[in-house]
Amino acid sequence: MLITSALLAGGAVLLLLGPLRSLITPAPVPGLAARLGPDGRLLGHFPYPEAKPEDLVAMAPGLLLRPEAARALDAMRDAADADGISLTVLSAYRSVDLQKQLFFDVKAERNQTSADRARVSAPPGFSEHSTGFAVDLGDGRLPATNLRESFEGTEAYRWLDRHAARFHFVRSFPQGNRQGVIYEPWHWRFEGSTEALEMFEPAQRLAR
Repeated sequence: MLITSALLAGGAVLLLLGPLRSLITPAPVPGLAARLGPDGRLLGHFPYPEAKPEDLVAMAPGLLLRPEAARALDAMRDAADADGISLTVLSAYRSVDLQKQLFFDVKAERNQTSADRARVSAPPGFSEHSTGFAVDLGDGRLPATNLRESFEGTEAYRWLDRHAARFHFVRSFPQGNRQGVIYEPWHWRFEGSTEALEMFEPAQRLAR
Protein backbone atom coordinates (compact mmCIF):
# COMPACT_ATOMS: atom_id res chain seq x y z
CA MET A 1 0.00 0.00 0.00
CA LEU A 2 2.82 2.38 0.87
CA ILE A 3 4.51 1.74 -2.51
CA THR A 4 1.24 2.24 -4.40
CA SER A 5 0.54 5.51 -2.56
CA ALA A 6 4.05 6.74 -3.30
CA LEU A 7 3.66 5.94 -7.00
CA LEU A 8 0.30 7.71 -7.13
CA ALA A 9 1.73 10.74 -5.38
CA GLY A 10 4.70 10.80 -7.73
CA GLY A 11 2.39 10.63 -10.73
CA ALA A 12 0.33 13.53 -9.41
CA VAL A 13 3.49 15.62 -8.99
CA LEU A 14 4.56 14.88 -12.57
CA LEU A 15 1.12 15.86 -13.87
CA LEU A 16 1.37 19.14 -11.99
CA LEU A 17 4.91 19.81 -13.18
CA GLY A 18 3.95 19.35 -16.83
CA PRO A 19 1.90 22.55 -17.15
CA LEU A 20 4.18 24.37 -14.70
CA ARG A 21 7.23 23.52 -16.81
CA SER A 22 5.57 25.06 -19.87
CA LEU A 23 5.04 28.25 -17.86
CA ILE A 24 8.58 28.29 -16.50
CA THR A 25 10.29 27.62 -19.86
CA PRO A 26 11.11 31.02 -21.36
CA ALA A 27 9.59 31.96 -24.70
CA PRO A 28 12.14 31.57 -27.54
CA VAL A 29 11.78 35.22 -28.61
CA PRO A 30 11.85 37.96 -25.95
CA GLY A 31 8.71 40.06 -26.13
CA LEU A 32 6.74 37.32 -27.88
CA ALA A 33 4.57 35.12 -25.67
CA ALA A 34 4.18 32.36 -28.27
CA ARG A 35 5.89 29.03 -27.59
CA LEU A 36 7.48 26.43 -29.80
CA GLY A 37 5.33 23.70 -31.31
CA PRO A 38 6.23 20.00 -31.12
CA ASP A 39 8.24 20.25 -34.37
CA GLY A 40 10.18 23.32 -33.24
CA ARG A 41 8.14 25.85 -35.19
CA LEU A 42 7.12 29.21 -33.78
CA LEU A 43 3.87 30.61 -35.21
CA GLY A 44 4.40 28.41 -38.26
CA HIS A 45 8.07 29.25 -38.87
CA PHE A 46 11.05 26.92 -38.43
CA PRO A 47 14.12 28.15 -36.52
CA TYR A 48 17.16 29.07 -38.62
CA PRO A 49 20.75 29.99 -37.72
CA GLU A 50 22.05 33.44 -38.54
CA ALA A 51 24.81 33.46 -41.16
CA LYS A 52 28.16 34.79 -39.96
CA PRO A 53 29.48 37.95 -41.64
CA GLU A 54 32.51 36.06 -42.95
CA ASP A 55 30.20 33.56 -44.68
CA LEU A 56 28.51 36.23 -46.81
CA VAL A 57 29.43 38.08 -50.00
CA ALA A 58 28.04 41.33 -51.39
CA MET A 59 26.00 41.05 -54.57
CA ALA A 60 25.24 44.77 -54.58
CA PRO A 61 25.26 47.54 -51.96
CA GLY A 62 23.24 46.29 -49.01
CA LEU A 63 22.57 42.86 -50.56
CA LEU A 64 24.44 39.91 -49.04
CA LEU A 65 24.19 36.18 -49.70
CA ARG A 66 26.14 32.98 -49.16
CA PRO A 67 28.70 32.66 -51.99
CA GLU A 68 27.12 29.55 -53.52
CA ALA A 69 23.68 31.16 -53.50
CA ALA A 70 25.09 34.38 -54.96
CA ARG A 71 26.78 32.50 -57.82
CA ALA A 72 23.61 30.58 -58.62
CA LEU A 73 21.52 33.74 -58.48
CA ASP A 74 23.92 35.57 -60.80
CA ALA A 75 23.71 32.67 -63.27
CA MET A 76 19.92 32.63 -63.04
CA ARG A 77 19.65 36.38 -63.63
CA ASP A 78 22.00 36.14 -66.63
CA ALA A 79 19.85 33.36 -68.10
CA ALA A 80 16.69 35.38 -67.49
CA ASP A 81 18.27 38.45 -69.08
CA ALA A 82 19.15 36.39 -72.17
CA ASP A 83 15.44 35.57 -72.42
CA GLY A 84 14.46 39.22 -72.11
CA ILE A 85 13.43 38.94 -68.44
CA SER A 86 14.55 41.47 -65.81
CA LEU A 87 14.89 39.82 -62.40
CA THR A 88 15.55 42.26 -59.58
CA VAL A 89 16.73 41.33 -56.10
CA LEU A 90 14.58 43.12 -53.54
CA SER A 91 15.95 41.54 -50.37
CA ALA A 92 18.58 38.95 -49.47
CA TYR A 93 20.30 38.30 -46.11
CA ARG A 94 18.66 39.96 -43.13
CA SER A 95 20.23 39.92 -39.68
CA VAL A 96 18.26 38.74 -36.67
CA ASP A 97 18.34 42.32 -35.33
CA LEU A 98 16.83 43.68 -38.55
CA GLN A 99 14.21 40.91 -38.54
CA LYS A 100 13.36 41.88 -34.97
CA GLN A 101 12.68 45.46 -36.08
CA LEU A 102 10.60 44.32 -39.05
CA PHE A 103 8.53 41.94 -36.96
CA PHE A 104 7.86 44.01 -33.85
CA ASP A 105 7.79 47.55 -35.29
CA VAL A 106 5.48 46.71 -38.19
CA LYS A 107 3.33 44.56 -35.91
CA ALA A 108 2.79 47.54 -33.59
CA GLU A 109 2.43 50.00 -36.47
CA ARG A 110 -0.34 47.96 -38.06
CA ASN A 111 -1.98 46.96 -34.77
CA GLN A 112 -1.52 43.27 -35.62
CA THR A 113 -1.44 40.31 -33.27
CA SER A 114 1.72 38.21 -33.27
CA ALA A 115 -0.11 35.41 -35.07
CA ASP A 116 -1.33 37.82 -37.76
CA ARG A 117 2.13 39.31 -38.24
CA ALA A 118 3.74 35.86 -38.42
CA ARG A 119 1.64 35.05 -41.48
CA VAL A 120 3.46 37.91 -43.25
CA SER A 121 6.86 38.07 -41.57
CA ALA A 122 8.87 35.56 -39.55
CA PRO A 123 9.81 36.26 -35.92
CA PRO A 124 13.53 36.98 -35.36
CA GLY A 125 15.55 33.77 -35.38
CA PHE A 126 12.94 32.08 -37.56
CA SER A 127 13.48 33.78 -40.93
CA GLU A 128 14.96 32.06 -43.97
CA HIS A 129 16.55 35.40 -44.88
CA SER A 130 18.87 35.20 -41.86
CA THR A 131 20.51 32.09 -43.33
CA GLY A 132 21.88 33.95 -46.35
CA PHE A 133 20.17 31.46 -48.67
CA ALA A 134 16.85 33.26 -49.30
CA VAL A 135 15.93 36.13 -51.61
CA ASP A 136 12.91 38.20 -52.55
CA LEU A 137 12.71 38.71 -56.31
CA GLY A 138 10.78 41.14 -58.49
CA ASP A 139 10.14 42.04 -62.10
CA GLY A 140 12.34 44.99 -63.08
CA ARG A 141 9.75 46.10 -65.61
CA LEU A 142 6.81 46.00 -63.20
CA PRO A 143 8.02 47.38 -59.85
CA ALA A 144 4.41 47.96 -58.76
CA THR A 145 4.15 44.18 -58.25
CA ASN A 146 7.13 44.05 -55.85
CA LEU A 147 6.33 41.99 -52.74
CA ARG A 148 2.73 41.61 -53.85
CA GLU A 149 0.71 38.59 -54.86
CA SER A 150 0.27 40.26 -58.26
CA PHE A 151 3.92 39.37 -58.97
CA GLU A 152 2.47 35.98 -59.91
CA GLY A 153 1.11 37.56 -63.11
CA THR A 154 4.45 38.91 -64.33
CA GLU A 155 6.77 37.53 -66.99
CA ALA A 156 9.51 37.34 -64.34
CA TYR A 157 7.45 35.02 -62.16
CA ARG A 158 6.44 32.83 -65.09
CA TRP A 159 10.11 32.55 -66.05
CA LEU A 160 11.04 31.58 -62.48
CA ASP A 161 8.26 29.02 -62.38
CA ARG A 162 9.75 27.32 -65.44
CA HIS A 163 13.48 27.73 -64.79
CA ALA A 164 14.35 28.46 -61.14
CA ALA A 165 14.77 24.77 -60.21
CA ARG A 166 17.65 24.52 -62.70
CA PHE A 167 19.54 26.95 -60.50
CA HIS A 168 18.46 25.24 -57.24
CA PHE A 169 15.95 27.91 -56.20
CA VAL A 170 12.51 26.87 -54.92
CA ARG A 171 9.43 28.75 -53.69
CA SER A 172 9.34 28.78 -49.91
CA PHE A 173 5.68 29.69 -49.42
CA PRO A 174 3.41 28.49 -52.24
CA GLN A 175 -0.35 28.79 -52.07
CA GLY A 176 -1.86 26.79 -49.21
CA ASN A 177 1.53 26.00 -47.66
CA ARG A 178 1.37 23.94 -44.48
CA GLN A 179 3.39 26.48 -42.51
CA GLY A 180 0.40 28.82 -42.62
CA VAL A 181 2.42 31.68 -44.15
CA ILE A 182 0.71 33.88 -46.75
CA TYR A 183 1.36 33.06 -50.41
CA GLU A 184 4.65 34.73 -51.36
CA PRO A 185 5.43 34.23 -55.06
CA TRP A 186 8.43 36.55 -54.66
CA HIS A 187 10.23 34.57 -51.92
CA TRP A 188 12.71 31.90 -53.09
CA ARG A 189 15.35 29.91 -51.26
CA PHE A 190 18.53 28.27 -52.54
CA GLU A 191 18.87 24.52 -51.96
CA GLY A 192 21.93 23.81 -54.08
CA SER A 193 24.39 22.87 -51.32
CA THR A 194 24.51 20.20 -48.64
CA GLU A 195 24.30 22.84 -45.91
CA ALA A 196 21.25 24.47 -47.47
CA LEU A 197 19.51 21.14 -48.02
CA GLU A 198 20.06 20.13 -44.40
CA MET A 199 18.91 23.52 -43.15
CA PHE A 200 15.63 23.44 -45.08
CA GLU A 201 14.92 19.72 -44.74
CA PRO A 202 12.30 20.18 -41.97
CA ALA A 203 10.38 22.64 -44.17
CA GLN A 204 10.64 20.27 -47.13
CA ARG A 205 9.40 17.37 -45.00
CA LEU A 206 6.39 19.35 -43.80
CA ALA A 207 5.50 20.34 -47.37
CA ARG A 208 5.40 16.74 -48.63
